[in-house]
Amino acid sequence: MREVDAVIGKRLDSAVPLVGEVARYIISAGGKRLRPALLLLMAGALGYRGSERFNLAAVVEFIHTATLLHDDVVDDSTLRRGRATANETFGNPASVLVGDFLYSRAFQMMVDGGDMRVMQILADATNVIAEGEVLQLMNMHDASLDETGYLRVIRSKTAKLFEASARLGAILAKSSAQVERACADYGQALGTAFQVIDDVLDYDGDVAEMGKNLGDDLREGKATLPLIIAMQRGNATQRRTIEQAIQTGAVEELQSIASIVRETGALDATRQAAADEAQRAMDAAGYLPANAYTDGLLQLAAQLLQRRT
Repeated sequence: MREVDAVIGKRLDSAVPLVGEVARYIISAGGKRLRPALLLLMAGALGYRGSERFNLAAVVEFIHTATLLHDDVVDDSTLRRGRATANETFGNPASVLVGDFLYSRAFQMMVDGGDMRVMQILADATNVIAEGEVLQLMNMHDASLDETGYLRVIRSKTAKLFEASARLGAILAKSSAQVERACADYGQALGTAFQVIDDVLDYDGDVAEMGKNLGDDLREGKATLPLIIAMQRGNATQRRTIEQAIQTGAVEELQSIASIVRETGALDATRQAAADEAQRAMDAAGYLPANAYTDGLLQLAAQLLQRRT
């Protein structure tokens, strides 16, 4: 990861000072670096030790950071990773344009490796992520969204880059088609579990631990899995309360809705859905060689269920 951070620092250079300032602001905030770590672990599990893994790990982090910059503008977010978002600090225009810079810089870095398959995976992933963002925008304030529609969004918007990161490790190691598919399955399942738990924390988290505001999903009118399950299980009054909050983005109802989510067992059911995805990831890891890197991938999937941030 130190090597990846060195690549990130080097490739953030720009002749336009504001570009580097905004990009460094959001990247220096830290974060989990899960996607680059996933790529490195997968490459390690499959025996690849070449330096291209550091370049591609930086690429996926740049793509992820670009999505964060754009997301925060779309969602009008004010807090991320415990401090003001880039759009809150520098304004929406700078955030959007620096996000564009990070996307284009990532594609420049892809070309450096000269591998068309790598470029195909990352180009396709970036396109699917953009589609997921638009799909989520279309679903805002729609209280009729079901679990299938919810999963379609998060597997596009969030899990796709996890899937691509894991698959890239297999491609670098020149693995068989079967192993590559297993790596992609691991990444998709891990990314899905990550997002499902994230949606749980919006109703059962702590602002100080999470570094972002609770209730943001509700304010944005997102029908996430805890709400979908609560509406399925709740009585008519409870369903109506949640539907109205989704339709209006009424965060003043957050406490009562959080109570409904707990009372109906929706939080436990959502955590179980995340556990099922984590198990699917661990099952996919069974196709990998037994070594310390594979152990790390198994631990990553298991520990994801305990995350509080």
